[in-house]
Amino acid sequence: MSARTEGVAAPADATAPRTLSRALLAAFALASAVDLISLLAGAELGHQIAKPLLMPLLAAYAATCSAPRTLIAALLFGWGGDVFLLSDADWAFLVGMGSFAAGHVCYLVLFGRRRTRVLLGLAYGVALVGTVAALWGDLPAELRLPVAGYSLLLTAMAYRASSLGLLAGLGGALFLLSDTLIATGVAHWPQLPAPDFWVMLTYIAAQYLLALGVLRAMHGERRTSDRLTASTVTP
Repeated sequence: MSARTEGVAAPADATAPRTLSRALLAAFALASAVDLISLLAGAELGHQIAKPLLMPLLAAYAATCSAPRTLIAALLFGWGGDVFLLSDADWAFLVGMGSFAAGHVCYLVLFGRRRTRVLLGLAYGVALVGTVAALWGDLPAELRLPVAGYSLLLTAMAYRASSLGLLAGLGGALFLLSDTLIATGVAHWPQLPAPDFWVMLTYIAAQYLLALGVLRAMHGERRTSDRLTASTVTP
């Protein structure tokens, strides 16, 4: 029996996962909009409700796209960081930073040993040293070493993200920018108007672009593998 005559149910089976993926992506976009608008409007309750929904929705979307578990883990560690940073407690900041650090390790595992540009690595290295040196004296003493160690891991992730292409590379750079904005706030540097809005805007874009970059790279590698398999099987 041919695939064309095999069934009227086939299109529905193929369409259902796509519909779910689109619904989850739309929900993520809606939660992002609510969060950002709440920050601009000074509506703290809207931010408190929307922010914890962001990464679970993005992780669920990635799962419907057959994402590797390591990507889902990276996004959920980001969710942990988001939740802890909603608290003003000093310990919550450190725990949240640790959760984000675990997410960066997951991303680094995903990037593997793919090649990256040496000059880009040097640029990121200069940015890391310059930023930590500039912030060092203004950070609380108990946060200096944790922030420096976290910054090293974050910069490594941002640099290695470029190995997956432009989207993931841009996502890594935006993640670095977002956390640098947080660090300048902790150091009590002058801030942009509505600083939390800019932190969340760059963070949301970063996580989405990283996830999209990983998914596109994974699907591209899968298609290449399928073509190679077909070419070896075909006489």
